Amino acid sequence: MSESLDAIRSLQQSMDAAVIGQSAVVEKIIISLLCNGNVLLEGLPGTAKTRAIKTLGELLNADLGRIQFTPDLLPSDVTGTEVYHADGAAEQLTFQPGPIFANLVLADEINRAPAKVQSALLEAMEERQVTVAGKTYPLPDLFMVLATQNPIEQEGTYPLPEAQMDRFLMKITIDYPEDDAELGIIRLVRGEESSSAAPKTLPVEQRHIIDAREQILQLTITEAIEKYIVALVMATRHPGRYPDSPLQQWINIGSSPRATIGLDKAARAHAWLKGKDFVDPDDVRAVAMGVLGHRLILSYDALAEGVDQHQVVEEILKQVAVA
Repeated sequence: MSESLDAIRSLQQSMDAAVIGQSAVVEKIIISLLCNGNVLLEGLPGTAKTRAIKTLGELLNADLGRIQFTPDLLPSDVTGTEVYHADGAAEQLTFQPGPIFANLVLADEINRAPAKVQSALLEAMEERQVTVAGKTYPLPDLFMVLATQNPIEQEGTYPLPEAQMDRFLMKITIDYPEDDAELGIIRLVRGEESSSAAPKTLPVEQRHIIDAREQILQLTITEAIEKYIVALVMATRHPGRYPDSPLQQWINIGSSPRATIGLDKAARAHAWLKGKDFVDPDDVRAVAMGVLGHRLILSYDALAEGVDQHQVVEEILKQVAVA
């Protein structure tokens, strides 16, 4: 077992201890981090969306930029802007970086800002750079956008455009915890507020993230698994290939090639986390919901029947067989 794998598993365990009852969410965040991808977390209030992100920042000893998205936010509030400076006779414009210039960027309630502000994130999320006043500024090597949104508050919100949704490697849905986890949350918060609280876990060196990404690329993936990944994505674009399934009535627009790339990356990361040196169908299925769900545009019939993306992806996994 490699040193980096030990370090990442320690990171995962520490997050599990701090975000009780959300181990599946923590695993998907770790996988997205290993894939150098961005994450959209959707959940009801109080489901530890912000806590999970802040905990990750603390455990990585990473710079955390937080942007509270509001209707009056401007693009420059995200990217930064040029500021006028006068030093004696010299006058110049100096670039003042915005909160996007951090290792981890918490875009809190991202759907509360208008499209112009949301689009300010697009270049950063995809190209890892920001352009202001004709000049391009690179972002840190370790960079990740973790956006949150509340599924039940729709008043005063702006739905994310499909182009931006496609730039999130995963969309993670967070549910309320179960009884035992809720009890654990009470005790955890009580302990954190106590003066005799246990010392914090030592941070994980960021170099382990970079090393892990290199190791993940070396995993063996057979042509059969590659064809399985392609078949899953093609099922979203050509649901008519499965005439005995309701997919054709449910899907209006399927997933882009980013879904194929994302499935390959996420399946590799999942296999690596499990200590394997190869990718199998279970690794692909484990990440399919997070990668495919938010990239599907459902038909009117599906919405009228109350069918959601989760049911559609489950049906795809049921219909598509490994070659």
